Amino acid sequence: MTSSDQEKAFKGSDIFIKALENEGVRYIFAVPGEENLDLLESIRNSSIELIINRHEQAAGFMAATYGRLTGRVGVCLSTLGPGATNLMTAAAYATLGAMPMLMISGQKPIKSSKQGLFQIIDTVHLMRPLTKYTRQISNANTIPAKLREAVRLATEERPGAVHLELPEDIAAEEAERDTHIFRPSDARRPSASIKSLQTACDMILSARHPLIMIGAGANRKRVSQALVHMVNATGIPFFTTQMGKGVVDERHPLYLGSAALSTGDFVHCAIDHADLVINVGHDVVEKPPFFMQPGGKKVIHINFSPADVDPVYFPQHEVIGDIANSIDWLAENCGQSSDHDFSTFMRVKESVEEHLAERISDDRFPIIPQRIVHDIRQVVPEDGIIALDNGMYKIWFARNYKAYDNNTVLLDNALASMGAGLPSAMAAAMLYPNQKVMAICGDGGFMMNSQELETAVRLKLNLVIVIINDNGYGMIKWKQNQDGFESFGLDYGNPDFVRYAESYGATGHRVSSAADLKPTLLKAMNEGGVQLVEVPVDYSENNRVFNEELSRLTCQI
Repeated sequence: MTSSDQEKAFKGSDIFIKALENEGVRYIFAVPGEENLDLLESIRNSSIELIINRHEQAAGFMAATYGRLTGRVGVCLSTLGPGATNLMTAAAYATLGAMPMLMISGQKPIKSSKQGLFQIIDTVHLMRPLTKYTRQISNANTIPAKLREAVRLATEERPGAVHLELPEDIAAEEAERDTHIFRPSDARRPSASIKSLQTACDMILSARHPLIMIGAGANRKRVSQALVHMVNATGIPFFTTQMGKGVVDERHPLYLGSAALSTGDFVHCAIDHADLVINVGHDVVEKPPFFMQPGGKKVIHINFSPADVDPVYFPQHEVIGDIANSIDWLAENCGQSSDHDFSTFMRVKESVEEHLAERISDDRFPIIPQRIVHDIRQVVPEDGIIALDNGMYKIWFARNYKAYDNNTVLLDNALASMGAGLPSAMAAAMLYPNQKVMAICGDGGFMMNSQELETAVRLKLNLVIVIINDNGYGMIKWKQNQDGFESFGLDYGNPDFVRYAESYGATGHRVSSAADLKPTLLKAMNEGGVQLVEVPVDYSENNRVFNEELSRLTCQI
C-alpha cells in the first residue's frame, strides 16, 4: 500500500485484494456465494478481472492452467461448503501436476453466527492432504502475511495448490492502520553443487549408451533452451514423458519418441538398451515412463528437488538445483565422447517413424485415431496449443502427435482427471488470444464440464473444441477387454452435440467422413469464436496396435 493508503483504515477484503494485486494477480476465476460479497466489492474496485465460471471445478482447472502456463499463481474463488468441496479435484490436479494455484473459499462469520452449522464443514482440514498450505484467516491484520506465505509456497518448486479461507466477518472487519503488505520475494533457485555436476558429467562420459529423458519439470522456457543446447553439444538422443512433450522440438533428429506407455512400446527398446538414463525434470507423481530394476541401468536425477524413492524409481545420482543452470553446465562441460554408441537408438527412431506413419490416410469411418491425430497436427500451427482431456485418445496423441514447443501440448498424466480439457484450453485461449487453441475431449470428459461453453462464449474466446465421440468410456472399455471381461456398464447416450453447442451460442460441426475431417477443422479454426467439432471415432485400432502389434515387438531392431 502507498503511504496515503496506510493512513486509512481498510477492511479485510480490501487488504486481501490489494495483496493479490501486489502479487501481480490479473484474474480470479470464480463461482461466488453470499459469504464472498465483501470480497466481490473489493474486486470490483480493483485492477483484477473477475471471470465467472459455471462450476467451481472448472474455475479451479482454469486457475491451475494459468499457473502452469505463466509460472505465476492462478487464483480461484468459491463460497463455503459445497462450493469449497467442488474445488477439491482441481486442488489435486494442481498439486500433482505442479501448477501454482491459490484457492480462496468463504465461510460463515466465526466470531458470531445465527445460522448454526448450516453448510459448515472443516474446509481447512479437508484441504490439508491436497495442498501445500491451508489456513483459515481469523484476523484481518494477518491477511498480508498469510497471503504472502501462501503465494510463496504455491510458486516455489515443486509448485502446487494452496488454500485460504476468508470468513465473512473477517472480510468485513477493519484492519489496524499499520497493517502493511509484504513485497514478493526476489529469491532465486539455488544451483546444484559443482561436485554433483562433475559426478554426473563423469557418469555421462563413461557410459556407452546414455539416453536423456525429459519430464514435466523441464517444461519451462529456460530449461527448454538449455536442453536444446545440451542435446546438440553432447549428441545424446532423448525421449519424453507425456508431460515433457515439446520441451525440445520433436522434429529434432535425436528425438526418439514419447513414453506414452510404461512398458512394451517402441521407445522402450531404446530405454532397455541404455546403460544410463539422464532424467531431466521427471518425478514419480507422473505415471512411470519405465520401470527401474535392481542391478539394471543407472539413472541420474536432475531436478529442482530430490527424488522420492519408489520401488520403480531409485536413481543412483542426483543433481539438485535449478534445472536450467544444471543442464547448461553439463552442455558446456561434458561435450561428446568417442565411446558413445547410439546406433541402436537410431534404428529405434527409424522404426518409430515408420510405425507412426502407418494408416495416417486411412479412410474408414468412424475415423481411426491415427488419422485424427495426423489431420489435427496438419491444421494446428507450429505455435498452436492443444489441451487434452483424459481418455483413450490421450495415449494416441502422446505417441503420435509431435509437439514443436514447450507447453503447446497441455495434458495431465499425474491426476489424469476427466473434465479438465475444456477449462484448460479456455485458460490458454485467454492468455494467448493470437495463437490457435484447441480443446481435444472425449464425449465423457467433455460432458463433465460442458457447461463452460457458456463461459467461453461470454468471454468471446477463439477456441476450437474437438469431441472424439465413441458413446462410452473408451479407455475403460479397452482395459475391460484386455482383462478378459465381457463388455458391460460403460456405454451411454449423448446429446446432439451440434445443437448443444448452438444452444450456448457456439457453432457446431459434425464430421461425416474421414475426408471431411481436415477441411472441417480448418473452417472451424479460421472462423473464430467458439467452434465445436464432433468426430466419431473407431477404437478398433487399440487392440491391433497396443495388444497385437506391440506384443510381437522383440526389440531386435
